[in-house]
Amino acid sequence: MKLTKLAAVAAVALTAASPALADLVFPSMSYRTGAFAAGGIPFADGYQDYFTLLNERDGGIGGEKISVPECETGYNTEKGVECYESLKGLNPLILQPLSTGITYQLIPKVTADGIPLHTMGYGRTSAANGKVFKWVFNYPGNYWDAASIMVKHALEQEGGSLEGKSIVLLYHNSAYGKEPIRTLEELSKKHGFKLTLIPVDSPGQEQKSQWLQIRREKPDYVFFWGWGVMNQVAVQEAANIRFPMDHFVGVWWSGAEPDVLPAGEGANGYKSANFTGTGKDYPIFADIQKYVVDTGKAAGDGTSLGQVQYNRGMYAAMLAAEAARKAQELSGVKAINAAQMRDGMEALQVTAARMAELGMPNFGPEVNVTCANHGGAGVGLIQQWDAGAKKWVAITDYISSDRSVIDPLIAEDSAAYAKENNITPRDCK
Repeated sequence: MKLTKLAAVAAVALTAASPALADLVFPSMSYRTGAFAAGGIPFADGYQDYFTLLNERDGGIGGEKISVPECETGYNTEKGVECYESLKGLNPLILQPLSTGITYQLIPKVTADGIPLHTMGYGRTSAANGKVFKWVFNYPGNYWDAASIMVKHALEQEGGSLEGKSIVLLYHNSAYGKEPIRTLEELSKKHGFKLTLIPVDSPGQEQKSQWLQIRREKPDYVFFWGWGVMNQVAVQEAANIRFPMDHFVGVWWSGAEPDVLPAGEGANGYKSANFTGTGKDYPIFADIQKYVVDTGKAAGDGTSLGQVQYNRGMYAAMLAAEAARKAQELSGVKAINAAQMRDGMEALQVTAARMAELGMPNFGPEVNVTCANHGGAGVGLIQQWDAGAKKWVAITDYISSDRSVIDPLIAEDSAAYAKENNITPRDCK
């Protein structure tokens, strides 16, 4: 099959910076251009900088140097697949596409090619079932967890009952935005709230009609599944109609600095879910400054350090590096391959003590992956924007999702996928 022009260009670019044969390859499927760049750039920078830190400070992982070839997807599914076809020839240990649409297309490909796929907090939620999805992981949580955590927060705000309340889901009209709908429908039955679905077509720069509808209906809460430029537009529109910002709650991809800063004081009180630390008050940032930023090796200009998406990219890289260490331990091989990496991911344990050792104390939830559970603990916290201080403040501890709702949905959806694709679930005993 001939490469398309785009794929050919990507292949040439990747070959020009192709890793040495002994390198551990952790590709970055990034998007630094387009309507979603505000989230894509800092995430890619954090991902790259963490691996650069390991190379410069530690000599890599287990003595093996790390290579992070980058391929621009533009948050476009077709381009993402073309990037995958270019990257897989570099013998990657893991792929992290940062896109639910791309993820859906890559699941059968990585399964056939034997390359681990980590969709941290996004992608196909039922991939949490490791019995069916051997090569796919979405720890430490997924979209259904996030929806449940947001409902639990609303329950706490309302004194334990949402009976008769109304919640709007304002969502990106794509696979990403539609992912939480089924869960919220089930939770609305359980808790007695009315759920209204309001889609926003990509990229989401025009939302006047949606917010006019919200102003007419006066819901008790707006839950928000946005990304890129859609986020800052929604926050500004909410401020314009004077919607109570402390009742406007975004998923973890809708709560970063670029989403709220343009609205100024109008964004004050806006909330979102999160599963990573914010700010630079962690020991690891001193090392990143010393070994990466000050030496001119940073992926960006250094201004996004400590921001939500930078920290999340760094966290994703840390999880990948720790899985690689585990793979090296299990296999007794330093120059691990993708199959060994998968085994390391499936045996990954990141404790609070280990995060502290890494200079990231309480930076994220503990992770304990098993054969059956590729989704992690499914916890998250709620953070709130302080416009005066220009920072996110965690206002809850980690909240566990409602497993009585989530687990049956995962079992049902993964069983349907297995049947459609003639997959016999693994025995994880």
